Amino acid sequence: MSKQTLTMWRDITPLPQPLNKPTANSKHILVVGGGVIGLTTAWTLLDRGHRVTVLAKEWASYGKKQRIASQIAGALWEYPPAVCGQHTDKISLQHSKKWCMVAYHIWNSVASDEELSKAAGVRMMPSAFYFPNPVDSDDFQREKMNEIAASGVVGFRRGAKDLIEKRNIDPEHGGVDAYEIMAPVIDTDRAMGWLMELVKAKGAEMVTETIHGDLLKQESQLRERFQVDAIINCTGIAGAETAADKSCYPIRGGLIRVINDGKDFPKVEAALTISADVATHSEIVFIVPRNDNILLMGGFTEPHNWSLDLTLDSPVMQRMKSRCEAFLPQLKNARLDPNYPMAQGLRPFRGSNIRVERELRTLSNATKPSRIIHSYGHGGAGWSLSFGCAGDVVRLLDEALLDLQPQGTTSASRPSVVQEFQANL
Repeated sequence: MSKQTLTMWRDITPLPQPLNKPTANSKHILVVGGGVIGLTTAWTLLDRGHRVTVLAKEWASYGKKQRIASQIAGALWEYPPAVCGQHTDKISLQHSKKWCMVAYHIWNSVASDEELSKAAGVRMMPSAFYFPNPVDSDDFQREKMNEIAASGVVGFRRGAKDLIEKRNIDPEHGGVDAYEIMAPVIDTDRAMGWLMELVKAKGAEMVTETIHGDLLKQESQLRERFQVDAIINCTGIAGAETAADKSCYPIRGGLIRVINDGKDFPKVEAALTISADVATHSEIVFIVPRNDNILLMGGFTEPHNWSLDLTLDSPVMQRMKSRCEAFLPQLKNARLDPNYPMAQGLRPFRGSNIRVERELRTLSNATKPSRIIHSYGHGGAGWSLSFGCAGDVVRLLDEALLDLQPQGTTSASRPSVVQEFQANL
């Protein structure tokens, strides 16, 4: 596995000017997808000195209508994200751990600057994880806890009694063990707006358009039309179409949004969850302060459900509300956010883990390998994986621009071809 990482102020900068200004010889890259994965990838490419066009069918919006998946996300950083759980293969899991730690340090860097933190909607907040059984009684949970403690996160501490009392948890519903870290908590509405303005300021061209069909079959036309040297596919659930990937599928989820201003109940100032690894029936407790006045209550997962027809009265939403109120009884007094009381969306999963990989297929008439790089299938963990995946996309792009033949394995399970190429020079 590559040991390289993406680092703030070395590889990328939150300033509006690109870290490396493009020249007449700079490559032009088309990023397809305007969510968090597409925008953080575009940011990384711009600071590397590339020219970038971002194409998306829709962008972040702020009305009462349906918002894009990156805005619906809970956006509480996880190690490793739930999309990379106990049953993920070891190689993919190791990559996911690396990706989320890269993102952790970059979001922490954003949050450490008061002005930047406010503009980007990123804060480091206590994040407590509760368990119905002692962590030491479960080998998987014990190893995960020990890895988190040693990973470089800030503020790790363990202790069920004080974490239950301090956070006003009902001990009958709060479990018998717990630990806490300081984790990035992201106001996704504010952060998406900030990311869009940042990549525009760095020089990206933003195009609103829907691309239908397999990107590989129209690669030459797209490259000619946009005058680009390569294409990055960050289309999320649309990877089923844009990459002809039949393993892509949605997992529906929903969140309730309540006012968290301290008037109706003591203000919640920490993220509180019962780990998805131990929750039953894919229904968990997920309570996260979104910003100064909004608190999120979640959550649940419904695989292969494409419908966005949930209401506050839907049984799964009512069960979710009841779980959160039993866990944190003060929420029984909560007022709904009158502007946007609930959110629902489709998490973009795929059957074979997250895909950060070069296009491995070739057309019968092709004389050179494809210059398409894929980055999709991040589930509900796009914010946790964002910059880590963007760093690997850049390295895969380097080898694609050399027109080297990709190998028949994923980027998560092999050294970079460009590294092998350079080692032999």
